[in-house]
Amino acid sequence: MAKTERERPTTEQVKSRIPRFKTVAEEAEFWDTHSLADYEDELEEVSDVQFVVTRAKPKKGITVRLEEDLLDTLRTEAHAKGIGPSTLIRMWVLEHLRELHRKTA
Repeated sequence: MAKTERERPTTEQVKSRIPRFKTVAEEAEFWDTHSLADYEDELEEVSDVQFVVTRAKPKKGITVRLEEDLLDTLRTEAHAKGIGPSTLIRMWVLEHLRELHRKTA
């Protein structure tokens, strides 16, 4: 016998397969490796969406000149991570600076 609408569990009664995230970065990492289509049955339409704008400090640019083969390697590595080469370089610089700060602190 098929379940009727009334007998089906509601979204609140069934544990979600989508985890709870502690940070936006953690959530972004999850969705970078998962398809929203796989969780379509858990999504619901909302009408009161609000966007929060944060005012970050303005960033300054820097030019780094690399040999073409190094730039190709950088692009390949960045593409494998799903980010741009500038983002990858920025991540590496920040990691290095944090490590230096840890050693001197």
